[in-house]
Amino acid sequence: MKTKITIVLFLLFAAFNSYSQDTLKEIKVQSKRKSLQKTYTVTGNTTLVTKKELLKAACCNLAESFETNPSIDVNFSDALTGTKQIKMLGLTSPYLMMTQENVPSVRGASQVYGLSFTPGPWVESIQISKGAGSVVNGFESISGQINTELIKPMSEVPFLLNLYGSTDSRFELNANVNQKLSDKWATGILVHGNMRNSKMDNNHDGFLDNPLQNQFNLLNRYQYYNAETGWISFINLQYMNDTKQMGQTDFDPDKDKGTTNSWGSEIDTRKIDVSTKIGYVFKDMPFQSFGFQNAFSSYNQDSYFGLNGYNIQQNSFYSNLIFNSIINNEKNKFATGLNFTYDSYNEFLNTTDYSRIDNTVGAFFEYTYDNQDNFSFILGGRLDYGNRLGVFATPRVHLKYNPWEKGVLRVSAGRGKRPNNIFAENQTLFASSRTFEIMNEGGKLYGLDPEIAWNYGLSFMQGFKLFGRNGDVTADFYRTNFQNQVVVDIMQSPQQVIFHNLNGVSYANSFQLEFNYELAKHLELRSAYKYYDIKTDYLSGKFQRPLQAQHRFFGNLGYETHRTDKGQQWKFDFTYNWIGEQQLPYTASNPAEFRLAEHSPAYSLMNAQVTKVFSPTFEVYVGGENIGNYTQNPAIVDSQNPFGPYFDATILYAPVFGQMYYAGLRFKIK
Repeated sequence: MKTKITIVLFLLFAAFNSYSQDTLKEIKVQSKRKSLQKTYTVTGNTTLVTKKELLKAACCNLAESFETNPSIDVNFSDALTGTKQIKMLGLTSPYLMMTQENVPSVRGASQVYGLSFTPGPWVESIQISKGAGSVVNGFESISGQINTELIKPMSEVPFLLNLYGSTDSRFELNANVNQKLSDKWATGILVHGNMRNSKMDNNHDGFLDNPLQNQFNLLNRYQYYNAETGWISFINLQYMNDTKQMGQTDFDPDKDKGTTNSWGSEIDTRKIDVSTKIGYVFKDMPFQSFGFQNAFSSYNQDSYFGLNGYNIQQNSFYSNLIFNSIINNEKNKFATGLNFTYDSYNEFLNTTDYSRIDNTVGAFFEYTYDNQDNFSFILGGRLDYGNRLGVFATPRVHLKYNPWEKGVLRVSAGRGKRPNNIFAENQTLFASSRTFEIMNEGGKLYGLDPEIAWNYGLSFMQGFKLFGRNGDVTADFYRTNFQNQVVVDIMQSPQQVIFHNLNGVSYANSFQLEFNYELAKHLELRSAYKYYDIKTDYLSGKFQRPLQAQHRFFGNLGYETHRTDKGQQWKFDFTYNWIGEQQLPYTASNPAEFRLAEHSPAYSLMNAQVTKVFSPTFEVYVGGENIGNYTQNPAIVDSQNPFGPYFDATILYAPVFGQMYYAGLRFKIK
């Protein structure tokens, strides 16, 4: 039995996990199942977010799954779409590699809204890795990687129903059905629907505080597992349709679209995904395996923002072949393989055609040494060719050393290169009067060059026991140096956004001090202080990155009562965020009534949730967000004249919607 379990874990690692050797070891050493798990043995600086952690807040989708995690900063991207944006090491999500079961997922056209297309109840766990990621997954990762594991049909409960409703008129339904077809095959059907059909304008600026929206999302999974032969495979089929309507409260798209009668916006997104994974562990050599991943995605967005029309369709194909084995003994392991990526874009801004085709092919090799005691390192490199990126190399290294018990030092360094999809990644800027200008410098990407950056990281974690209670303290420092960056320049004029290659210096320094401690039995404290020094040379000078707080503080308290014999239990969770002042975009040339200060004020946000578990199969939860009722005022510059030269709904540093309360239930059949 023990041998079979080892084969299963090894197989999963071989086919689907970039840090396979370390992840396998992490599964072995975890004795206390915390909801947010760190380890002293994994080489990379990785945190595992379990399903238990995801239930601490109403994570209706992936973008909302990081509210209780100190490693990720969550902000709203603008005053209209209600979309939440995540940042790590002070850099926005395009600099993160977002993968779903180690297949690139949120990229290209889906960068802004893609996280909201993975429902929270579909997620089994999330792995967050700081710094340059593994070369196995590609070359685009700069600040880190977030990998999402979906629930597995073979191991999940046969039925789950999750209902959710909130005071901001948002309602959701999730139904997961899993069925074993045989001893080797299982299937799952996951259904998600959400809607908001009530117009709300609590700040009385004439604009909807949250968009009207509808989403239908369907995923059908098939899983094959044969412990005797060592084969495992997954087949995923997904369809999603999402519609949003934003703008002034009296906007009627049937009458006002394309006119100046009333300002409005609609975003209609359709997405189809088909993916397959095959993994095999050699029967007589459990240290040797291969995995083969293939994924096709079609992403189609039709949208307009006032008089700006923006449509983009991206058809993508991704293929990754991975072979894992050892050199002489299990202290020396390696992974090698080939990647291929194809992206076809049909992109139109108003009447201008920016359609193109991107493709890359590359080979990688990653060597891991682990003395199986206190030292390990991963040395990886890849060589790629892209039709618009040329030939380039990607080196990366991760080291781990345990100087004493419950102490771990980690060092990492690596290079990342990525094409910047300037309109798709910054389309929230369409909700303004700004004109768009590209300083064409002869590059192959909108006339610009690809972004290149080096990331360096140093982390130390120390576990301890104080008054008989466990705790740990972690200090991280990461620096990202850009050799080239596509600068989104909103510091030159409030009526203009200029895209240009970096001319000077751009860097991001991130420091985080984290302290976690079990204050009493079942009462846990999680806290972190974060400091960001992020500066870029703009055309008008060097500035701190706009809408990025230099100082942040995070605190979370979680308490659970003892579970009774009947499975009854109470769970309480409280999260506090203090966000320091932020550099605001330039508005000094506007008339006095439409000027903003150079920096935003600091403010606090508080969220809380209470869960009552009635039995192992039924629980209800209630909670609140922004309990202190802090809102930005004004949220929109010159909201009364949206077709005028000073209108801007994109300078958002705080929530638009005030207090929001919600309730929901979860019902399972085991």
